[in-house]
Amino acid sequence: MRMNFVRHATFVFESGGRRVMVDPMLAAAGAAVPVPDTPNQRRNPLVDLPFGDEGTLYLLEETDLVLVTHVHNDHWDGRARDLIPRQTPILCQPEDWDEISASGFRRVTPVDDALQWDGLEVVRTGGRHGTGEIGDLMGPVSGFVVRAEGSPTLYVAGDTIFCPEVEEALDAHEPDVVVVNAGAARFLEGDPITMTAEDVAGVCRAAPEALVVAVHMEAINHCLLTRAELGEELRRAGLADRVEIPADGETLEVP
Repeated sequence: MRMNFVRHATFVFESGGRRVMVDPMLAAAGAAVPVPDTPNQRRNPLVDLPFGDEGTLYLLEETDLVLVTHVHNDHWDGRARDLIPRQTPILCQPEDWDEISASGFRRVTPVDDALQWDGLEVVRTGGRHGTGEIGDLMGPVSGFVVRAEGSPTLYVAGDTIFCPEVEEALDAHEPDVVVVNAGAARFLEGDPITMTAEDVAGVCRAAPEALVVAVHMEAINHCLLTRAELGEELRRAGLADRVEIPADGETLEVP
C-alpha cells in the first residue's frame, strides 16, 4: 500500500489497484478565516499544499474514489468542491449525503454500515469529535475501514478522540494501518476535539500489531499539538517506533 500524505487530514492511498483520496482540503494558504474561539487566530490553512496547483490537479486526475469522513471545512472545502470532477465517486457518512450531492456531485454514496466498491470493502465506524456539549455541537463524524485482497487493512479513524468507539473498531477489524487525526484541536473552553499525544499512545496500546500514522497537525489554527511535540511524547512513552508522523508531501510504503 502506497500512502501519499498531502496536508492536514488529506491523503491518497492505493488499495486493491484503486487510488482513494481522503478528506480533500485543497485551498491555498490563508484562504479561509481562522476557526473562531481558539487560542491561535491565524488564517487557514496555515501552510500551502506541498505540490502546488499542478501537482494537486494531477492527484485529482489519478483519483478513483473520494472518501469524506465529515464535511467540516478542513476536511471538505470549497476548493475541493470546485476542483473534483462531478462524476467522481464519493463515499460519505449518511448525514452528509445531501450536502455533498447539493454541490452537483452525481455519484455520492452514503455508507450506512458497509459496502463493496470496485473490489474494496468499506466499513463505517463511529467516533466522538470531543466531549460533553462541545462534542455534541461538533456533529456526527465517522471513520472508515478499507480492505482489499492483497493489501493491508486500513482504518481511517477520522476526527475523533480516543474513545470506546475507536477501541471497538480496533478490536473488531484488527487493522494493519491506523491513520489518526492528532493535533489536539481545541477551543478556548472544553477538552480537545481530536487526538492528543496521550490518545495516540492509547491507540498504539490498543492495537499493538498495527502501524499508527498521525496526521492533522500544523495546518489549521486550532490544532495546537505539533509534530515535534507528539514525537517527543511518544519517545517518552517508548512508542516512537510504532508511529509514523509524515511531513506534508511525504509518501509511505506499507508492505
